[in-house]
Amino acid sequence: MSESKEIKNTKSAPAKRKGFKGLGGRIAKTFREYKSEFKKIVWPTPKQVVMNTVATLVFCAIVGIFIAVVDWLLGLGLSLVVSA
Repeated sequence: MSESKEIKNTKSAPAKRKGFKGLGGRIAKTFREYKSEFKKIVWPTPKQVVMNTVATLVFCAIVGIFIAVVDWLLGLGLSLVVSA
């Protein structure tokens, strides 16, 4: 005994053309999405900006001093090797 399956003939929506027609709508949608994303941003307070800037400058100074010391030590070591 074989059962026949009924296949539904569904029409899919016509594919949108990706040409210049509809380009303005896609651009407008993109900017609407940008606007909604910008509303989600939590901007730092001026105090947080100052504290983050100070922390960045201090860290850069520490790294700079470390690199200068390593450079000086390597230069000193190289001069000892070359002079020997």
